[in-house]
Amino acid sequence: MAINQYEIALVNLDPTVGSEIKKTRPCVIISPNEMNKYLNTVVIVPMTGKSKKYPTRVPVKHNSKKGWIVLDQIRTIDKQRIIKTLDNLTEKEIEVVKLKLQETYID
Repeated sequence: MAINQYEIALVNLDPTVGSEIKKTRPCVIISPNEMNKYLNTVVIVPMTGKSKKYPTRVPVKHNSKKGWIVLDQIRTIDKQRIIKTLDNLTEKEIEVVKLKLQETYID
């Protein structure tokens, strides 16, 4: 299965520890395609349906559902956790994600 950057995939995140986001849920692939092609792991950002308006959360709407991309919960997962791909972020959503990642993690 080809996995592409900025795809939304259904991912089984369990088991988790403490405050990590749990359950099987949509996640955004943020690792670059070059990594996704050759490694058995990918870097993902979980999505949630409920969130406070934190500066590390990006609002999105897919399949007529409003949700949030939770940039403060970045994880590396094995590809075996991916159940299926669902959708892609829009160009506008990608730009906002890139901006928020830069604001949050780069000096």
